[in-house]
Amino acid sequence: MRKDSLQLEHLSAADMTGNQELFFSPGGATREFNSVLQEVQEYITGKYATLITDGGTEEVKAQVKRYITKYVQDYRLAVAGMAQAQLVDALYTEMAEFSFLTKYIFGTGIEEIDVNAWNDVEVQYSSGVTKKLKERFDSPEHAVNVVRRMLHVSGMVLDNASPAVLGHLSKNIRIAVLKAPVVDEDVGVAASIRIVNPQSMQKEDFIGGGTATEPMLDFLAECLRYGVSTCVAGATSSGKTTLAGWLLTTIPDSKRIFTIENGSRELALVRQRDGRVCNSVIHTLTRDSENERQRITQTTLLDMSLRFNPDYVVVGEMRSAEANAAQEAARTGITVLTTIHSNSCEATWRRMVSLCKRAVDMSDETLMAYVTEAYPLVVFCKQLENKARRVMEIMECEILPDGTRNFRPLFQYHITENRMENGKFIISGRHGVIQGISESLQRRLLENGMPQDTLKHILSMGGAVA
Repeated sequence: MRKDSLQLEHLSAADMTGNQELFFSPGGATREFNSVLQEVQEYITGKYATLITDGGTEEVKAQVKRYITKYVQDYRLAVAGMAQAQLVDALYTEMAEFSFLTKYIFGTGIEEIDVNAWNDVEVQYSSGVTKKLKERFDSPEHAVNVVRRMLHVSGMVLDNASPAVLGHLSKNIRIAVLKAPVVDEDVGVAASIRIVNPQSMQKEDFIGGGTATEPMLDFLAECLRYGVSTCVAGATSSGKTTLAGWLLTTIPDSKRIFTIENGSRELALVRQRDGRVCNSVIHTLTRDSENERQRITQTTLLDMSLRFNPDYVVVGEMRSAEANAAQEAARTGITVLTTIHSNSCEATWRRMVSLCKRAVDMSDETLMAYVTEAYPLVVFCKQLENKARRVMEIMECEILPDGTRNFRPLFQYHITENRMENGKFIISGRHGVIQGISESLQRRLLENGMPQDTLKHILSMGGAVA
């Protein structure tokens, strides 16, 4: 048996690294990395499993690395092409972090990591470009073990009894996972790791990237500011959450915001000035549980939000019965901003109706009247084939005096060119104004406190009201 000589609490990581030339002498014998990993992992997890499981702080990370470094030095372990510091980092990453995925998960400019199988991983960048990675897991079992470590962060377990799991790595990273028997045994695991870009988008970024024009953004911001509930619709990766996040930054500090998100937090709205919080925000998250009494849904949080006297309620994404509670909140005078998966502005209101029916037994006609009253504005976002993101349409649902509804497009994106060139999509277009807002929406804005000059500016964007 090998002698345990890991009495090194008095040594710092810097001490160990600084003396690596003195201690590290592999004598020319090198081994395969996986062989070294297996040996070190068996030893460390056998004696320091709690540190590996509960680690996360810089102090614990440094301590684990000291144990690994001492073991590598004591038994002169070496891998061809790797210095000792590189070997220790690689061993730590495999044992306590997320293998080769770590640098992508915590890198910059990456929106999504898709694990299609243990040997098939691709990354989607913020630019919209998707690339297959050369790196891969060593085996289906290796992929499952790494993903299990990810899910441990949110207290979720991936096993045969629970082969489909939703979890999160941090406030802005969420993960959806499938394993056998939902996927084939030789696949190992399928996972989608969604990373919300932490960079703060400014109005200029949307304009410069062609997502929307300044008049469109100003219009949406002013309508939200003066109490017009809005739904931002689109498919996955269409940019709807990014746009909604920016709109929320335009709300004055004096207004109270209550956010509700599903499982992981994508919004960061608390602002500080001179070291003190200057706005009023409550961020909340749902909690899933097999125990019904411990489960906290978006509907639960919507009901709770009304007791916090909010000016704005933000529902991160409407997916189910919470749509009914959200539209009821919007019809009581609270301004609601939400997102939804949909494929057009008009289809958005119809999708709201179908979601509301999961909570109440009402006719489609009644629910359509409710949701169009609740959300006068819908914004439809889309990611084009060339990966560019565009606000394709902003539409108002006008309620006429006789109670009928008139779907009223205000802004639209018109594609003027769509062709292939050298295997790439070339898409050109321009945003245009279709018509101004209705008289009923004008009255609503004035009643909600919008200054006459601001309303005149909005009307000037769309020309005369039809």
